[in-house]
This record gives sequence, structure tokens and C-alpha cells, in this order.
Amino acid sequence: MQFRPCIDIHDGHVKQIVGSTLKDRGEVRENFISDQGAEYYAGLYKDLGLKGGHIIILNKVGTLEYEASKEEAVKALKAYPGGLQIGGGIDADSAAAFLDAGASHVIVTSYVFKDGLINYDNLKRLYGAVGKEHIVLDLSCKWTPLGYVIATDRWQKLSHISITEALLEELGAYCDEFLIHAVDVEGKAEGIERDLVESLAAWETLPVTYAGGVHSYDDITLLKEMGDSKLNVTVGSALKIFGGELEIEEILKLL
Repeated sequence: MQFRPCIDIHDGHVKQIVGSTLKDRGEVRENFISDQGAEYYAGLYKDLGLKGGHIIILNKVGTLEYEASKEEAVKALKAYPGGLQIGGGIDADSAAAFLDAGASHVIVTSYVFKDGLINYDNLKRLYGAVGKEHIVLDLSCKWTPLGYVIATDRWQKLSHISITEALLEELGAYCDEFLIHAVDVEGKAEGIERDLVESLAAWETLPVTYAGGVHSYDDITLLKEMGDSKLNVTVGSALKIFGGELEIEEILKLL
């Protein structure tokens, strides 16, 4: 089990937001807006020797806000070459540029999970552009009567794809890792999504980083126990560096 740090960027600023409130227009619920740039956090993670953290650009591609957030993200990549992954609006045409800027992996959701289904043409294009070893598939999901269903387009749209062991096995041929945000609890710091954690821990898959709801050291311990030490973990709003109470150094002692 590893601690995987994060840097979420929205409107050109490092923020922590409630994932379920993210939308193209209108207000989002912000838990924290940093006075520091993204490169500050990249430097912090580098000093702590933490690898595999992710930068997520939360704005829509094609907007001025996306370009501002992308500029901030690239600063972080250059501050910690090879130490961070990046996601947000990335496709087969843009992926290599992010790797050239210093990312270890690109993280992709909506480009692959499109119109409610898996777009295998796009997945294969991405695979051909940067290789399996540089791809993380983001299977962020919400609970529905059909089970945990992949959410796309900055978690605004639900696909028709349920997360199962068979799906992870199939997609594992095209990627190096999975990143899974539990969207219903993301940014709320109210506890982990236990049913999802239990399922992920029971499946033999590629490395999985779980994100969503961690708000205490007890949550870290619970995730470690329920996940049988198989799942990596991201903590956002609950961290002291993002306005919360948890210290990264204390989390690392629990892993």
C-alpha cells in the first residue's frame, strides 16, 4: 500500500472541491483554494520521496480556464520530472506532450469511455501513441442500481459500464494502473466507500489507487485492512496542506 498524493487544479488554482458539484458552468463547492502554485506541492512531494501522485485538470478542454490550469499543471510536472501522473482532457494527440513535460503517466477517462461505452478505437490509439506503461485509466464511479458505474466528463455523465473484475482484466491489457475516485464521497471527507473498497480488494488486478472520503487516520487503517494492503490511497481535503487536519508524515507511518 502506497500513499499517492494529488494536485487538483481548477481555474488555474490548486483547489479541493466536492467532486459531485463539478460542472461546466455555475458554482462548484470549494473546500480549499491554495495560495501556493502547483509547483510548490510537486516540490513537497519530491522532497518526501512520494511517487505516483496525480495532477488532475478539472476544467473543460477548449476553455481559457483549461489553458490556465494546464499551464499550472505543466509547472508542477517540470518541478518533479517522472514523479507525477496527469489527467484531464488528455487524448492520443496530446498525451505525448505531457510525457515530454515530465509526467510519468497520462490519466484518461472521457476519451476512452465515450457516449456511455468503451471507445476501443480511442483506447488503441492512445496505446499506440504512448504505450501501456504510460497509461492510467481513471474508472471514477458512482453507485447505481446496476452497481458502480463509470462517470465521465469530469464526473458529470454516467456511462453504461459497471466496474467488474472482468472489466479490469480486459482493460488491464492497455494500461499500467487504475485510478478510481468514489465520486459520491469525493471531496466530502466523510469516510471511504466501503463496498467499493471491498470489491477492489477482492479482485486480482493491476495496481489500483483509491480516492474518496478519507478524513481520518482511522480511515487509512480501515482502508489498509479492508484492502488487504493491496490498494494505494489518495487523500485530498483532509490533508493539512489542503486545509484539513491530517499530516502526510503521520499517514506514511500507518502504511
